[in-house]
Amino acid sequence: MAIIPTLKDNLVIENIRPNIEGGRFMIKREPGDTVTVQADIFRHSHEKYDAAIFFRHVPAEAPAKKTAKTAKAAKPAAVKWEQAPMHFVDNDLWEGSFTVNNIGYYEYKICAWTKEPKDVPTESPVMKLRVDPTYARTGTWYEMWPKSQGTDPTKSATWKDCEKQLDYIADLGFDTVYLVPIHPIGVTNRKGANNALHAKTDKKGKPLEPGCPYAVGNKFGGHYATDPELGSMKDFEHFAKAARAKGLRLALDIALNCSPDHPYVKEHPEWFYHEPDGSIKFAENPPKKYEDIYPFDYYNKNYKELWQEIENIILFWADKGVEIFRIDNPHTKPFPFWEWLIADVKEKRPELVFLAEAFTRPKMMHRLAKAGFDMSYTYFAWRSAKWEFEQYLKELTQSDAKEYMRGIFFPTTPDIFPKYLAYKGANAFKQRYFLAGTLSSLTGMYNGYELCENIPSPIKEELQDSEKYQYKVHNWAGPGIQDFVRRVNTARLEHPALQEYDNLDFHYCANDQLMVYSKRTGDDVLLFVCNMDMDNAQEGMVELDMAKLGLDNDSFFFLKDLITDESFVWRGNKNFVRLDPSKAPGHLLVLKKI
Repeated sequence: MAIIPTLKDNLVIENIRPNIEGGRFMIKREPGDTVTVQADIFRHSHEKYDAAIFFRHVPAEAPAKKTAKTAKAAKPAAVKWEQAPMHFVDNDLWEGSFTVNNIGYYEYKICAWTKEPKDVPTESPVMKLRVDPTYARTGTWYEMWPKSQGTDPTKSATWKDCEKQLDYIADLGFDTVYLVPIHPIGVTNRKGANNALHAKTDKKGKPLEPGCPYAVGNKFGGHYATDPELGSMKDFEHFAKAARAKGLRLALDIALNCSPDHPYVKEHPEWFYHEPDGSIKFAENPPKKYEDIYPFDYYNKNYKELWQEIENIILFWADKGVEIFRIDNPHTKPFPFWEWLIADVKEKRPELVFLAEAFTRPKMMHRLAKAGFDMSYTYFAWRSAKWEFEQYLKELTQSDAKEYMRGIFFPTTPDIFPKYLAYKGANAFKQRYFLAGTLSSLTGMYNGYELCENIPSPIKEELQDSEKYQYKVHNWAGPGIQDFVRRVNTARLEHPALQEYDNLDFHYCANDQLMVYSKRTGDDVLLFVCNMDMDNAQEGMVELDMAKLGLDNDSFFFLKDLITDESFVWRGNKNFVRLDPSKAPGHLLVLKKI
Protein backbone atom coordinates (compact mmCIF):
# COMPACT_ATOMS: atom_id res chain seq x y z
CA MET A 1 0.00 0.00 0.00
CA ALA A 2 1.36 3.43 -0.96
CA ILE A 3 2.48 5.78 1.82
CA ILE A 4 0.48 9.00 2.01
CA PRO A 5 2.97 11.92 1.86
CA THR A 6 2.99 14.53 4.62
CA LEU A 7 2.60 18.25 4.06
CA LYS A 8 6.32 18.88 4.31
CA ASP A 9 6.86 16.81 1.17
CA ASN A 10 5.65 19.82 -0.88
CA LEU A 11 9.24 21.09 -0.90
CA VAL A 12 12.18 19.19 -2.36
CA ILE A 13 15.76 19.58 -1.12
CA GLU A 14 18.29 17.63 -3.19
CA ASN A 15 21.81 17.64 -4.66
CA ILE A 16 23.34 19.13 -1.51
CA ARG A 17 26.99 20.03 -1.93
CA PRO A 18 29.70 19.79 -0.87
CA ASN A 19 28.85 16.17 -0.34
CA ILE A 20 31.25 13.27 0.07
CA GLU A 21 29.59 10.03 -1.01
CA GLY A 22 26.11 11.06 0.04
CA GLY A 23 27.25 12.21 3.47
CA ARG A 24 29.07 8.96 4.23
CA PHE A 25 32.18 11.02 4.99
CA MET A 26 32.62 14.48 6.48
CA ILE A 27 34.02 17.57 4.85
CA LYS A 28 36.85 19.28 6.76
CA ARG A 29 37.47 22.89 7.68
CA GLU A 30 39.57 24.97 10.10
CA PRO A 31 38.52 27.67 12.62
CA GLY A 32 37.41 30.88 10.94
CA ASP A 33 36.51 29.16 7.67
CA THR A 34 33.32 29.91 5.81
CA VAL A 35 31.30 26.83 4.87
CA THR A 36 29.34 27.46 1.68
CA VAL A 37 26.47 25.06 1.05
CA GLN A 38 24.45 24.70 -2.14
CA ALA A 39 21.31 22.69 -2.86
CA ASP A 40 18.53 22.42 -5.40
CA ILE A 41 15.31 23.50 -3.67
CA PHE A 42 11.86 23.66 -5.34
CA ARG A 43 8.19 22.86 -4.94
CA HIS A 44 5.08 22.41 -7.03
CA SER A 45 2.79 25.34 -7.93
CA HIS A 46 3.72 29.01 -7.56
CA GLU A 47 3.80 29.67 -3.83
CA LYS A 48 6.87 31.54 -2.63
CA TYR A 49 9.27 29.77 -0.33
CA ASP A 50 12.44 30.41 1.61
CA ALA A 51 15.35 28.39 2.97
CA ALA A 52 18.10 28.56 5.58
CA ILE A 53 20.99 26.55 6.97
CA PHE A 54 20.75 25.51 10.59
CA PHE A 55 24.08 24.68 12.22
CA ARG A 56 25.62 24.07 15.63
CA HIS A 57 28.89 23.07 17.24
CA VAL A 58 28.76 19.69 18.96
CA PRO A 59 30.91 19.61 22.12
CA ALA A 60 32.96 16.48 22.72
CA GLU A 61 31.51 14.13 25.28
CA ALA A 62 33.29 13.93 28.61
CA PRO A 63 34.81 10.53 29.44
CA ALA A 64 32.30 8.13 30.91
CA LYS A 65 32.32 7.81 34.70
CA LYS A 66 31.98 4.70 36.81
CA THR A 67 28.31 5.07 37.63
CA ALA A 68 25.34 5.59 35.39
CA LYS A 69 24.41 8.71 37.35
CA THR A 70 27.76 10.44 36.87
CA ALA A 71 28.04 9.24 33.26
CA LYS A 72 24.70 10.84 32.49
CA ALA A 73 25.79 14.08 34.13
CA ALA A 74 28.98 14.13 32.02
CA LYS A 75 27.08 14.42 28.73
CA PRO A 76 27.24 17.91 27.19
CA ALA A 77 24.17 20.08 27.25
CA ALA A 78 22.27 20.40 23.98
CA VAL A 79 23.45 23.31 21.86
CA LYS A 80 20.88 25.50 20.15
CA TRP A 81 20.80 25.68 16.38
CA GLU A 82 22.06 28.84 14.76
CA GLN A 83 20.56 30.01 11.48
CA ALA A 84 22.14 31.34 8.28
CA PRO A 85 19.97 32.49 5.36
CA MET A 86 20.12 30.93 1.93
CA HIS A 87 19.45 32.84 -1.28
CA PHE A 88 18.24 31.88 -4.73
CA VAL A 89 21.00 31.73 -7.35
CA ASP A 90 19.52 30.34 -10.56
CA ASN A 91 17.55 27.38 -11.89
CA ASP A 92 16.34 26.26 -8.43
CA LEU A 93 19.87 26.47 -7.07
CA TRP A 94 20.11 27.97 -3.57
CA GLU A 95 23.22 28.90 -1.64
CA GLY A 96 24.10 29.93 1.90
CA SER A 97 27.10 29.99 4.18
CA PHE A 98 28.09 29.96 7.82
CA THR A 99 31.33 30.35 9.75
CA VAL A 100 32.90 27.73 11.99
CA ASN A 101 34.95 29.04 14.91
CA ASN A 102 35.67 26.02 17.11
CA ILE A 103 37.59 22.81 16.51
CA GLY A 104 35.59 19.63 16.78
CA TYR A 105 32.38 18.56 15.09
CA TYR A 106 29.51 20.60 13.66
CA GLU A 107 26.05 19.51 12.60
CA TYR A 108 24.12 21.29 9.89
CA LYS A 109 20.96 20.86 7.88
CA ILE A 110 18.93 22.76 5.31
CA CYS A 111 15.36 23.81 6.11
CA ALA A 112 12.91 25.13 3.51
CA TRP A 113 9.35 26.41 4.01
CA THR A 114 6.52 28.00 2.13
CA LYS A 115 6.14 31.67 3.12
CA GLU A 116 2.35 32.00 2.97
CA PRO A 117 0.57 30.02 4.16
CA LYS A 118 3.18 28.32 6.35
CA ASP A 119 3.64 24.58 6.11
CA VAL A 120 5.63 22.39 8.33
CA PRO A 121 9.21 23.09 7.06
CA THR A 122 11.00 20.47 5.03
CA GLU A 123 14.38 19.46 6.44
CA SER A 124 17.33 17.75 4.86
CA PRO A 125 19.09 14.98 6.78
CA VAL A 126 21.50 16.28 9.43
CA MET A 127 25.04 16.36 8.08
CA LYS A 128 28.32 16.60 9.98
CA LEU A 129 31.60 18.34 9.30
CA ARG A 130 34.86 18.31 11.20
CA VAL A 131 36.81 21.42 12.13
CA ASP A 132 40.49 20.70 12.64
CA PRO A 133 43.19 22.96 14.08
CA THR A 134 44.70 25.46 11.66
CA TYR A 135 47.94 23.46 11.67
CA ALA A 136 46.06 20.71 9.84
CA ARG A 137 45.95 23.09 6.85
CA THR A 138 49.17 25.04 7.12
CA GLY A 139 52.59 24.05 8.41
CA THR A 140 56.27 24.08 7.56
CA TRP A 141 57.87 20.89 8.82
CA TYR A 142 61.46 19.95 9.52
CA GLU A 143 61.94 16.18 9.58
CA MET A 144 64.53 15.37 12.23
CA TRP A 145 66.37 12.07 12.52
CA PRO A 146 67.22 12.36 16.25
CA LYS A 147 70.17 9.96 16.28
CA SER A 148 71.93 12.03 13.58
CA GLN A 149 71.96 15.38 15.36
CA GLY A 150 75.31 14.83 17.08
CA THR A 151 79.00 15.06 16.16
CA ASP A 152 80.27 11.50 16.69
CA PRO A 153 79.72 9.12 13.71
CA THR A 154 80.21 6.08 15.94
CA LYS A 155 77.30 6.62 18.31
CA SER A 156 73.83 8.07 18.63
CA ALA A 157 73.10 11.70 19.33
CA THR A 158 71.03 12.42 22.47
CA TRP A 159 67.97 14.50 23.22
CA LYS A 160 70.34 17.17 24.49
CA ASP A 161 72.00 17.24 21.05
CA CYS A 162 68.59 17.48 19.44
CA GLU A 163 67.69 20.36 21.73
CA LYS A 164 70.76 22.24 20.54
CA GLN A 165 69.42 22.04 16.97
CA LEU A 166 66.13 23.78 17.77
CA ASP A 167 67.51 27.30 17.32
CA TYR A 168 68.86 26.32 13.91
CA ILE A 169 65.49 24.87 12.88
CA ALA A 170 63.51 27.86 14.15
CA ASP A 171 65.92 30.27 12.45
CA LEU A 172 65.23 28.57 9.11
CA GLY A 173 61.55 29.42 9.56
CA PHE A 174 60.10 26.02 10.35
CA ASP A 175 57.17 25.74 12.77
CA THR A 176 57.03 21.96 13.26
CA VAL A 177 59.69 19.43 14.23
CA TYR A 178 58.77 16.03 12.89
CA LEU A 179 60.51 13.12 14.64
CA VAL A 180 60.95 9.70 13.09
CA PRO A 181 60.22 6.82 15.54
CA ILE A 182 62.07 7.38 18.80
CA HIS A 183 61.49 4.02 20.50
CA PRO A 184 63.90 1.22 21.39
CA ILE A 185 64.98 -0.70 18.26
CA GLY A 186 64.89 -4.47 17.92
CA VAL A 187 68.06 -6.56 17.89
CA THR A 188 66.75 -9.65 16.08
CA ASN A 189 67.51 -9.35 12.35
CA ARG A 190 68.62 -5.77 12.93
CA LYS A 191 69.49 -4.15 9.60
CA GLY A 192 72.87 -2.64 8.84
CA ALA A 193 74.30 0.17 6.74
CA ASN A 194 72.65 0.66 3.34
CA ASN A 195 69.91 -1.84 4.18
CA ALA A 196 72.24 -4.77 4.78
CA LEU A 197 70.24 -7.72 6.13
CA HIS A 198 72.37 -7.88 9.26
CA ALA A 199 74.00 -5.12 11.32
CA LYS A 200 77.65 -5.38 12.14
CA THR A 201 78.42 -6.73 15.62
CA ASP A 202 81.38 -6.89 17.94
CA LYS A 203 82.99 -10.13 19.06
CA LYS A 204 80.34 -10.57 21.74
CA GLY A 205 77.48 -10.17 19.24
CA LYS A 206 76.54 -6.64 20.32
CA PRO A 207 75.26 -4.58 17.35
CA LEU A 208 77.56 -1.79 16.24
CA GLU A 209 74.85 -0.17 14.08
CA PRO A 210 71.57 1.34 15.27
CA GLY A 211 69.17 -0.55 13.02
CA CYS A 212 65.99 0.86 11.55
CA PRO A 213 63.74 2.68 14.06
CA TYR A 214 60.65 1.29 12.35
CA ALA A 215 61.52 -2.05 13.95
CA VAL A 216 60.07 -1.01 17.31
CA GLY A 217 60.82 -2.66 20.62
CA ASN A 218 63.49 -4.46 22.59
CA LYS A 219 64.20 -5.35 26.24
CA PHE A 220 64.06 -1.65 27.15
CA GLY A 221 60.42 -1.32 26.06
CA GLY A 222 58.16 -0.67 23.12
CA HIS A 223 55.87 2.10 21.88
CA TYR A 224 55.68 3.82 25.29
CA ALA A 225 59.47 4.15 25.63
CA THR A 226 62.24 6.23 24.13
CA ASP A 227 65.43 4.61 22.87
CA PRO A 228 67.93 4.68 25.76
CA GLU A 229 70.64 5.71 23.27
CA LEU A 230 68.77 9.03 22.96
CA GLY A 231 68.26 9.43 26.67
CA SER A 232 65.53 9.05 29.26
CA MET A 233 61.87 9.98 29.09
CA LYS A 234 62.69 13.02 31.23
CA ASP A 235 65.25 14.05 28.61
CA PHE A 236 62.58 13.78 25.92
CA GLU A 237 60.11 15.79 27.99
CA HIS A 238 62.76 18.50 28.42
CA PHE A 239 63.31 18.51 24.64
CA ALA A 240 59.55 18.79 24.01
CA LYS A 241 59.27 21.68 26.46
CA ALA A 242 62.22 23.46 24.80
CA ALA A 243 60.60 23.03 21.38
CA ARG A 244 57.33 24.56 22.57
CA ALA A 245 59.23 27.49 24.11
CA LYS A 246 60.67 28.25 20.67
CA GLY A 247 57.27 28.08 18.98
CA LEU A 248 57.90 24.68 17.44
CA ARG A 249 55.13 22.11 17.29
CA LEU A 250 56.00 18.39 17.63
CA ALA A 251 54.99 15.69 15.18
CA LEU A 252 55.84 12.05 15.90
CA ASP A 253 56.08 9.13 13.51
CA ILE A 254 54.02 6.20 14.76
CA ALA A 255 55.09 2.90 13.23
CA LEU A 256 52.58 0.23 14.14
CA ASN A 257 55.16 -2.51 13.78
CA CYS A 258 56.94 -4.67 16.33
CA SER A 259 60.38 -6.19 16.23
CA PRO A 260 60.55 -9.81 17.40
CA ASP A 261 61.96 -8.36 20.65
CA HIS A 262 58.97 -6.11 21.42
CA PRO A 263 57.27 -6.86 24.77
CA TYR A 264 53.96 -7.37 22.93
CA VAL A 265 55.32 -10.50 21.22
CA LYS A 266 55.46 -12.39 24.52
CA GLU A 267 52.59 -10.60 26.24
CA HIS A 268 50.09 -10.74 23.34
CA PRO A 269 51.14 -13.25 20.67
CA GLU A 270 47.52 -13.37 19.51
CA TRP A 271 47.86 -9.80 18.20
CA PHE A 272 50.05 -11.00 15.31
CA TYR A 273 49.72 -13.07 12.14
CA HIS A 274 51.01 -16.63 12.32
CA GLU A 275 52.54 -19.02 9.82
CA PRO A 276 51.11 -22.55 9.48
CA ASP A 277 53.82 -23.81 11.84
CA GLY A 278 52.66 -21.38 14.53
CA SER A 279 55.55 -18.93 14.21
CA ILE A 280 54.79 -15.24 13.91
CA LYS A 281 54.79 -13.91 10.35
CA PHE A 282 57.16 -11.15 9.23
CA ALA A 283 55.86 -8.03 7.51
CA GLU A 284 55.41 -7.43 3.81
CA ASN A 285 54.48 -4.31 1.84
CA PRO A 286 54.74 -5.69 -1.71
CA PRO A 287 57.15 -5.68 -3.35
CA LYS A 288 59.07 -4.96 -0.13
CA LYS A 289 59.68 -7.56 2.57
CA TYR A 290 60.80 -6.79 6.10
CA GLU A 291 62.84 -9.33 8.01
CA ASP A 292 63.01 -7.27 11.22
CA ILE A 293 59.33 -6.53 12.01
CA TYR A 294 56.02 -8.24 12.69
CA PRO A 295 52.73 -6.65 11.58
CA PHE A 296 49.63 -6.57 13.77
CA ASP A 297 46.57 -8.65 12.89
CA TYR A 298 43.80 -6.09 13.26
CA TYR A 299 41.08 -8.74 13.24
CA ASN A 300 42.61 -11.16 15.72
CA LYS A 301 40.34 -12.73 18.34
CA ASN A 302 41.24 -9.95 20.79
CA TYR A 303 41.22 -7.15 18.22
CA LYS A 304 39.31 -4.72 20.44
CA GLU A 305 42.07 -4.93 23.01
CA LEU A 306 44.67 -4.22 20.31
CA TRP A 307 42.72 -1.27 18.90
CA GLN A 308 42.37 0.26 22.34
CA GLU A 309 46.06 -0.21 23.04
CA ILE A 310 46.97 1.71 19.89
CA GLU A 311 44.68 4.56 20.93
CA ASN A 312 46.35 4.53 24.34
CA ILE A 313 49.75 4.94 22.64
CA ILE A 314 48.50 8.01 20.77
CA LEU A 315 47.06 9.58 23.90
CA PHE A 316 50.22 8.79 25.88
CA TRP A 317 52.42 10.77 23.49
CA ALA A 318 49.83 13.52 23.25
CA ASP A 319 50.23 13.96 26.99
CA LYS A 320 53.99 14.28 26.39
CA GLY A 321 53.44 17.26 24.08
CA VAL A 322 52.98 15.69 20.64
CA GLU A 323 50.20 17.36 18.62
CA ILE A 324 50.61 15.69 15.22
CA PHE A 325 50.92 11.98 14.48
CA ARG A 326 52.45 10.82 11.21
CA ILE A 327 51.24 7.27 10.67
CA ASP A 328 53.54 4.91 8.81
CA ASN A 329 51.99 2.76 6.06
CA PRO A 330 48.33 3.31 7.00
CA HIS A 331 47.19 1.67 3.75
CA THR A 332 48.20 -1.72 5.18
CA LYS A 333 45.67 -1.41 8.01
CA PRO A 334 41.85 -1.77 7.77
CA PHE A 335 39.73 1.29 6.99
CA PRO A 336 37.25 0.56 9.81
CA PHE A 337 40.15 0.70 12.27
CA TRP A 338 41.19 4.18 11.10
CA GLU A 339 37.61 5.46 11.12
CA TRP A 340 37.16 4.29 14.70
CA LEU A 341 40.58 5.35 15.98
CA ILE A 342 40.68 8.88 14.56
CA ALA A 343 37.06 9.63 15.47
CA ASP A 344 37.50 8.31 19.00
CA VAL A 345 40.75 10.20 19.58
CA LYS A 346 39.28 13.43 18.23
CA GLU A 347 36.25 13.07 20.49
CA LYS A 348 38.68 13.16 23.41
CA ARG A 349 41.43 15.37 21.98
CA PRO A 350 40.13 17.39 19.00
CA GLU A 351 43.40 19.33 18.82
CA LEU A 352 45.32 16.26 17.62
CA VAL A 353 46.12 15.89 13.92
CA PHE A 354 46.89 12.78 11.82
CA LEU A 355 49.06 12.54 8.70
CA ALA A 356 48.79 9.52 6.40
CA GLU A 357 52.11 8.32 5.01
CA ALA A 358 50.66 6.39 2.12
CA PHE A 359 52.66 6.37 -1.10
CA THR A 360 50.21 4.02 -2.68
CA ARG A 361 47.43 3.97 -5.25
CA PRO A 362 45.50 7.26 -5.65
CA LYS A 363 42.12 5.88 -4.65
CA MET A 364 43.62 4.31 -1.53
CA MET A 365 45.11 7.68 -0.57
CA HIS A 366 41.77 9.40 -1.04
CA ARG A 367 39.93 6.77 0.98
CA LEU A 368 42.30 7.20 3.92
CA ALA A 369 41.62 10.94 3.85
CA LYS A 370 37.88 10.28 3.81
CA ALA A 371 38.30 7.84 6.70
CA GLY A 372 39.58 10.65 8.88
CA PHE A 373 43.22 11.54 8.25
CA ASP A 374 43.74 15.31 8.42
CA MET A 375 46.48 15.37 5.81
CA SER A 376 48.22 13.06 3.40
CA TYR A 377 51.54 12.54 1.68
CA THR A 378 51.29 13.06 -2.07
CA TYR A 379 52.98 12.25 -5.37
CA PHE A 380 54.77 15.60 -5.36
CA ALA A 381 58.23 13.99 -5.30
CA TRP A 382 57.48 12.15 -8.56
CA ARG A 383 56.07 15.10 -10.49
CA SER A 384 58.53 17.04 -12.63
CA ALA A 385 56.92 18.36 -15.82
CA LYS A 386 54.77 21.49 -15.91
CA TRP A 387 51.73 19.66 -17.24
CA GLU A 388 52.03 17.02 -14.50
CA PHE A 389 52.03 19.66 -11.77
CA GLU A 390 49.10 21.57 -13.22
CA GLN A 391 47.04 18.41 -13.66
CA TYR A 392 47.86 17.02 -10.21
CA LEU A 393 47.40 20.29 -8.32
CA LYS A 394 44.02 20.88 -9.95
CA GLU A 395 43.00 17.43 -8.75
CA LEU A 396 44.12 18.16 -5.20
CA THR A 397 42.92 21.76 -4.82
CA GLN A 398 40.06 22.26 -7.30
CA SER A 399 38.12 18.97 -7.24
CA ASP A 400 36.00 17.51 -4.45
CA ALA A 401 39.26 16.22 -2.95
CA LYS A 402 39.85 19.66 -1.42
CA GLU A 403 36.87 19.05 0.87
CA TYR A 404 38.49 16.13 2.70
CA MET A 405 42.18 15.82 1.73
CA ARG A 406 45.06 18.19 2.49
CA GLY A 407 48.28 17.28 0.71
CA ILE A 408 51.71 17.89 2.22
CA PHE A 409 54.69 18.31 -0.13
CA PHE A 410 58.11 16.89 0.79
CA PRO A 411 60.84 17.16 -1.91
CA THR A 412 62.56 14.10 -0.42
CA THR A 413 62.08 11.70 2.49
CA PRO A 414 64.29 9.01 4.09
CA ASP A 415 62.65 6.57 1.64
CA ILE A 416 62.51 8.76 -1.47
CA PHE A 417 65.35 10.47 -3.28
CA PRO A 418 64.20 11.25 -6.85
CA LYS A 419 66.63 10.66 -9.70
CA TYR A 420 66.42 14.26 -10.90
CA LEU A 421 68.27 15.36 -7.73
CA ALA A 422 71.06 12.78 -8.00
CA TYR A 423 74.47 14.46 -8.13
CA LYS A 424 72.77 17.84 -8.66
CA GLY A 425 73.77 21.08 -6.99
CA ALA A 426 71.99 23.92 -5.23
CA ASN A 427 69.92 25.01 -8.27
CA ALA A 428 67.98 21.75 -8.33
CA PHE A 429 67.40 21.64 -4.56
CA LYS A 430 66.21 25.24 -4.57
CA GLN A 431 63.76 24.58 -7.39
CA ARG A 432 62.10 21.65 -5.66
CA TYR A 433 61.78 23.48 -2.36
CA PHE A 434 60.42 26.54 -4.17
CA LEU A 435 57.69 24.36 -5.69
CA ALA A 436 56.93 22.56 -2.42
CA GLY A 437 56.78 25.78 -0.42
CA THR A 438 54.60 27.76 -2.82
CA LEU A 439 52.19 25.19 -4.27
CA SER A 440 50.86 23.82 -0.97
CA SER A 441 50.13 25.37 2.41
CA LEU A 442 51.66 22.22 3.93
CA THR A 443 55.29 21.48 3.19
CA GLY A 444 58.17 19.63 4.78
CA MET A 445 61.91 19.13 4.42
CA TYR A 446 63.97 16.11 5.46
CA ASN A 447 67.07 17.07 7.45
CA GLY A 448 70.14 17.30 5.24
CA TYR A 449 68.17 18.50 2.22
CA GLU A 450 69.33 22.03 2.95
CA LEU A 451 72.91 20.75 2.61
CA CYS A 452 72.16 19.40 -0.89
CA GLU A 453 73.14 15.85 0.04
CA ASN A 454 72.91 14.20 -3.36
CA ILE A 455 74.58 10.76 -3.56
CA PRO A 456 71.91 8.18 -4.44
CA SER A 457 71.81 4.55 -3.44
CA PRO A 458 72.65 2.26 -6.38
CA ILE A 459 69.89 -0.16 -5.41
CA LYS A 460 67.05 1.92 -3.92
CA GLU A 461 65.33 5.25 -4.50
CA GLU A 462 66.98 6.81 -1.47
CA LEU A 463 70.26 8.37 -0.38
CA GLN A 464 73.40 6.30 -0.09
CA ASP A 465 74.56 5.80 3.50
CA SER A 466 71.03 6.39 4.73
CA GLU A 467 70.71 7.29 8.38
CA LYS A 468 67.88 4.75 8.55
CA TYR A 469 70.49 2.07 9.17
CA GLN A 470 73.60 3.78 10.53
CA TYR A 471 74.87 6.58 12.70
CA LYS A 472 75.41 9.71 10.66
CA VAL A 473 76.82 13.18 11.22
CA HIS A 474 75.63 16.10 9.08
CA ASN A 475 77.80 19.13 8.41
CA TRP A 476 75.21 21.68 9.51
CA ALA A 477 77.66 24.56 9.09
CA GLY A 478 78.59 23.49 5.58
CA PRO A 479 77.52 25.12 2.31
CA GLY A 480 73.90 24.74 1.39
CA ILE A 481 70.66 26.55 0.60
CA GLN A 482 69.77 27.64 4.13
CA ASP A 483 69.24 31.29 3.19
CA PHE A 484 66.97 30.34 0.33
CA VAL A 485 64.92 28.02 2.55
CA ARG A 486 64.65 30.81 5.13
CA ARG A 487 63.31 33.25 2.53
CA VAL A 488 60.65 30.83 1.30
CA ASN A 489 59.62 29.94 4.86
CA THR A 490 59.48 33.60 5.90
CA ALA A 491 57.13 34.31 3.01
CA ARG A 492 54.95 31.38 4.12
CA LEU A 493 54.82 32.80 7.63
CA GLU A 494 54.08 36.39 6.65
CA HIS A 495 51.58 35.93 3.80
CA PRO A 496 48.08 34.55 4.45
CA ALA A 497 47.76 33.54 0.80
CA LEU A 498 50.49 30.92 1.32
CA GLN A 499 48.67 29.58 4.38
CA GLU A 500 45.56 28.58 2.41
CA TYR A 501 45.36 25.27 0.61
CA ASP A 502 42.71 25.55 -2.10
CA ASN A 503 43.31 29.10 -3.39
CA LEU A 504 45.70 28.05 -6.14
CA ASP A 505 45.19 29.25 -9.74
CA PHE A 506 47.29 28.59 -12.83
CA HIS A 507 48.05 31.07 -15.60
CA TYR A 508 49.37 30.61 -19.13
CA CYS A 509 52.83 30.67 -20.67
CA ALA A 510 53.62 29.14 -24.06
CA ASN A 511 57.04 28.07 -22.81
CA ASP A 512 56.51 24.69 -21.14
CA GLN A 513 59.55 25.32 -18.95
CA LEU A 514 57.87 28.28 -17.22
CA MET A 515 54.99 27.46 -14.85
CA VAL A 516 52.89 30.43 -13.73
CA TYR A 517 50.49 30.31 -10.79
CA SER A 518 49.04 32.55 -8.10
CA LYS A 519 47.50 32.50 -4.64
CA ARG A 520 45.09 35.12 -3.35
CA THR A 521 43.52 35.59 0.08
CA GLY A 522 41.73 38.89 0.55
CA ASP A 523 44.15 41.69 -0.31
CA ASP A 524 47.16 39.38 -0.13
CA VAL A 525 48.02 38.43 -3.71
CA LEU A 526 51.10 36.41 -4.66
CA LEU A 527 52.27 35.53 -8.17
CA PHE A 528 54.80 32.78 -8.91
CA VAL A 529 56.81 31.95 -12.02
CA CYS A 530 58.96 28.83 -11.71
CA ASN A 531 61.68 27.74 -14.12
CA MET A 532 61.10 24.00 -14.52
CA ASP A 533 64.53 23.66 -16.14
CA MET A 534 67.10 23.10 -13.36
CA ASP A 535 70.08 23.85 -15.62
CA ASN A 536 69.24 26.52 -18.18
CA ALA A 537 67.76 30.00 -18.35
CA GLN A 538 64.23 30.16 -19.77
CA GLU A 539 62.16 33.09 -21.01
CA GLY A 540 58.71 33.83 -22.37
CA MET A 541 55.55 35.91 -22.19
CA VAL A 542 53.29 35.11 -19.26
CA GLU A 543 49.57 35.64 -19.82
CA LEU A 544 47.68 36.35 -16.62
CA ASP A 545 44.03 35.83 -15.80
CA MET A 546 43.67 39.32 -14.33
CA ALA A 547 40.32 38.64 -12.64
CA LYS A 548 41.94 35.90 -10.53
CA LEU A 549 44.42 38.52 -9.32
CA GLY A 550 41.70 41.07 -8.55
CA LEU A 551 42.85 43.36 -11.39
CA ASP A 552 41.37 44.97 -14.48
CA ASN A 553 42.80 43.91 -17.84
CA ASP A 554 44.76 47.16 -18.32
CA SER A 555 45.86 47.66 -14.70
CA PHE A 556 49.33 48.80 -13.73
CA PHE A 557 50.71 46.78 -10.83
CA PHE A 558 53.84 46.64 -8.70
CA LEU A 559 55.70 43.39 -7.98
CA LYS A 560 58.31 42.72 -5.29
CA ASP A 561 60.33 39.49 -5.47
CA LEU A 562 60.80 38.03 -1.98
CA ILE A 563 63.65 35.79 -3.17
CA THR A 564 65.89 38.28 -4.99
CA ASP A 565 64.53 41.60 -3.59
CA GLU A 566 64.00 42.83 -7.17
CA SER A 567 61.05 45.08 -8.05
CA PHE A 568 59.03 45.31 -11.26
CA VAL A 569 56.13 47.32 -12.69
CA TRP A 570 53.88 45.46 -15.11
CA ARG A 571 50.81 46.49 -17.07
CA GLY A 572 48.05 44.31 -18.42
CA ASN A 573 47.91 40.56 -18.73
CA LYS A 574 50.97 39.97 -20.96
CA ASN A 575 54.48 40.48 -19.60
CA PHE A 576 57.95 39.14 -20.35
CA VAL A 577 59.89 36.95 -17.90
CA ARG A 578 63.41 35.55 -18.00
CA LEU A 579 64.65 33.23 -15.26
CA ASP A 580 68.20 32.02 -14.76
CA PRO A 581 68.41 29.07 -12.31
CA SER A 582 71.88 30.15 -11.19
CA LYS A 583 70.24 33.28 -9.76
CA ALA A 584 66.90 31.91 -8.52
CA PRO A 585 64.55 29.05 -9.42
CA GLY A 586 61.61 31.40 -9.82
CA HIS A 587 59.84 34.60 -8.92
CA LEU A 588 57.97 34.77 -5.61
CA LEU A 589 56.16 38.04 -6.20
CA VAL A 590 54.00 40.14 -3.92
CA LEU A 591 51.52 41.97 -6.12
CA LYS A 592 50.12 45.44 -5.41
CA LYS A 593 47.82 47.41 -7.68
CA ILE A 594 49.12 50.90 -8.53
